[in-house]
Amino acid sequence: MSVTRERLRQLELPEFAVTLRNAGLAGAGGAGFPTYAKWERLDEVDSLLVNHQESEPNYYIDKWLGRDRTEDLATLFEGLLDRAFDRIVIAAKETDRQAWLKPLETATDATVYEPDELPVDDDETGIVVAYTDDRYEYGMESVLMRLVADVVMGGDDLPMDHGWIVQNTETLLNVSRALADGEPMTRKFVHVDGRVPRHRFLEVPIGTPATDLLEAAGRTDDLDENEVLLDGGPGWSFEIDRSPEQFGVRKRTNCLLVMEESVVEENKLGGDRVNVLAPAAWKESVHETEPTETLEPDRVTVPLITNPAFEGVVTPSEPIVRPGDELEAGEMIARPGDGISVAQHAPIDGTVTGVEDRSITIDGHDEPAREAADAYRIYWTWCAECGRYLPEPKLEATDSSTFVCSRCR
Repeated sequence: MSVTRERLRQLELPEFAVTLRNAGLAGAGGAGFPTYAKWERLDEVDSLLVNHQESEPNYYIDKWLGRDRTEDLATLFEGLLDRAFDRIVIAAKETDRQAWLKPLETATDATVYEPDELPVDDDETGIVVAYTDDRYEYGMESVLMRLVADVVMGGDDLPMDHGWIVQNTETLLNVSRALADGEPMTRKFVHVDGRVPRHRFLEVPIGTPATDLLEAAGRTDDLDENEVLLDGGPGWSFEIDRSPEQFGVRKRTNCLLVMEESVVEENKLGGDRVNVLAPAAWKESVHETEPTETLEPDRVTVPLITNPAFEGVVTPSEPIVRPGDELEAGEMIARPGDGISVAQHAPIDGTVTGVEDRSITIDGHDEPAREAADAYRIYWTWCAECGRYLPEPKLEATDSSTFVCSRCR
């Protein structure tokens, strides 16, 4: 039995959500809602729907993960079937089957549904690959639920109300890392496209400035007065209301688009959503279909709330660092706030240079500076009794890996 599968079998159902919250997971599919909030209702559901649609014509993140990280995903699915779900349905476009999905089909020994065989039978169990026709709207959660699960959601309904959790593939890879390896979410796969010399598929630390991504795509000059930067894909994106120097990649960022301002204004829909699918021949461009570079920025600005549109529903994380603090990548820098909220972690080694209401800025440093900082580092960890996250000087070790705070001694 694999290590991942064994670790998942040892988890109690409430531990899934707690682990994902402390690992800082937010949906990587675009909305960026805290992932754990879905998994808190794990005892109410029996089915997982993997949104593998990736409808944007210049996106390859989920497709590539399904083909390149096949074993990781297959092992995760086996563990989740052991512990949490009766069935896992991977919903993908039939046009992607030959090029991208065959390895995952084989590795999971999945039952396959063709488009004309949907919805999936109510009594189906195990792993299913459900193929759909190639339509953009099938990437939308409510549409996919109706098509694949025969569930019509209305009003304020959520998939969990009908026995389902829905996640995209990149989010589930992050779930696997958090549950099996204790890894927080500190990196993101991102495309760059539009008015840039070349389409890019990059891996970057959370908070990487947009200028670094644009430079990697060949845009070393500033945006023209008639250009704007969008966060999202051609069919579903939003204008970024700050300069590329000030905008850092968020946990929900899949793509940065540079577009002509007049085109954006002509193609704005309700809620300021931008749909520029029609004005450009996206599929005819040359695309990078796998990550070709990992960026290592000199500075990152980590948002304390992944999607500002959710503020009021989601609470910003609470900083636990101060300017001047030295950090290692992966170290917690903000704990979950009250209500719906997640932790945040340092995406790079470096020094805290700014702590604001909605962000933390970290400047990277070279190896000598890192070694000098290690002598003064104070580590934080969880109290085994009450769960508070505190610096080690305020905790007492009960054994080599367990600590208890003064309140609980």
